Amino acid sequence: MTRFPPHKALDAVIVGSGPNGLAAAVHLAQNGLKVLVLEAAAEMGGGLRSAQLTLPGFIHDPCATVHALAVNSPFQSTLPLSDYGLRWLYAPYSVAHPLDDGRAVTVSRSIEETAAELGSDAAAYHRLIFPLARSARQILTDFLGPLPLPPRHWGAALRFAPLALLPAERLAKLAFRTPPARALFGGMAAHAILPLHFAGTAAFGLVLHMLAHTSGFPLAEGGSAQLAHALSEHLRHLGGEIRTGWQVNALDELPPARLTLLDLTPREVLRISGGRLPDHYRRSLSRYRYGPGVFKVDWALDAPIPWKAENVRRALTVHLGGTLEEICQAERAVWQGKNPATPFVILVQPTLFDPRRAPTGKHIAWAYCHVPHASPQDYLTAIEDQIERFAPGFRQRILARHTFSALQMQAYNPNYVGGDINSGAQTLTQLFTRPVFSLNPYRTPLRGVFLCSASTPPGGGVHGMAGYHAARAALKELAARTRG
Repeated sequence: MTRFPPHKALDAVIVGSGPNGLAAAVHLAQNGLKVLVLEAAAEMGGGLRSAQLTLPGFIHDPCATVHALAVNSPFQSTLPLSDYGLRWLYAPYSVAHPLDDGRAVTVSRSIEETAAELGSDAAAYHRLIFPLARSARQILTDFLGPLPLPPRHWGAALRFAPLALLPAERLAKLAFRTPPARALFGGMAAHAILPLHFAGTAAFGLVLHMLAHTSGFPLAEGGSAQLAHALSEHLRHLGGEIRTGWQVNALDELPPARLTLLDLTPREVLRISGGRLPDHYRRSLSRYRYGPGVFKVDWALDAPIPWKAENVRRALTVHLGGTLEEICQAERAVWQGKNPATPFVILVQPTLFDPRRAPTGKHIAWAYCHVPHASPQDYLTAIEDQIERFAPGFRQRILARHTFSALQMQAYNPNYVGGDINSGAQTLTQLFTRPVFSLNPYRTPLRGVFLCSASTPPGGGVHGMAGYHAARAALKELAARTRG
């Protein structure tokens, strides 16, 4: 670890306090730099905030709740976040996928237990997932970052990459014979927010299955803001500073510093850069493609959701999509700018496992569906119809609702352009080349200015790895300047 000598001014300014901005700030501070984080909102955290969106005493997460990548992050997992009160909670099942016949297939930490639910596909599931789960740490180390050339763990890479490059729809049909197993994999892969016939979408299903069997899918006790709080407190312990309510409208407004890291999506970078960026780089950023948005609903409930399948009540995340074919049709329609007949819905029920988030005896839940980019349409009825399909009587449990359309999600967090919570489509061609094609995608043509948002590799997800890799690139440049 390189430690730099003290500097009379700031060493680094980070714009944006999402998980990547905080990770970048922490890593720079670990290396002895004087760091300031600026956040436009009144509260720091970006996608890691919590708020009483519906009724007093009901604590909702406007964005992320489930943090499988956070606990498996090669960087965040090394930090002493428990020293600042962060506690991870786990459900018996990370995921449940209800079926129309009243049953549900579930994913637990045990590969054997999960496979056993899949009947004649049990052996196939074990063959597909077990080698990946066994190599999870190596796979994440190689692929949660810029394009790994060459990978450090050849054996793990050769097991993962050929499968990951396939379309999820094709892999589901090649690997499994039964509709429940295919539907389970399709629901996992649909977190990509891409059509499942696209190459590379299998990677999302494989990684989520792998994580479910290594750590499980945790949530932060008391709300996702607790993760942001732990990161920020650790940063302050290292001497860093955070200021909220500081809207940055131009790079020239920033305090002088040797390094500037932007936890911003390309659209925001273009907005604040003025004429400072070279034309070729501006053109490249302007071509960056954003994906579909989401429509999200938060509920305050007077009782748990009345699922027909009892085992769904022991799952943190619930995938509501029926069959693989139905999920594929929905995701294809959204990508084409159409409204799906029955949307694929991702639902989370936190208070079954974290009662602190609601008054005694009450509950919260949230769900979202994928929608066309920047759609202003209200999908509340479509989402609740999907829940009623597998949990009749759900609407009778509702005390209050709060909704975010795709455009409202963008207003809440400008990095979610058009409601795209991944800050850019995670297609195979844009996954490692975001936001531009470069061996160092974090560096901009401006001296000392770096990008550290989810619009850089490895993309969306609460893992902080984009911020960590950007900070490493910045430290390398600063070291070269210092030697010069």
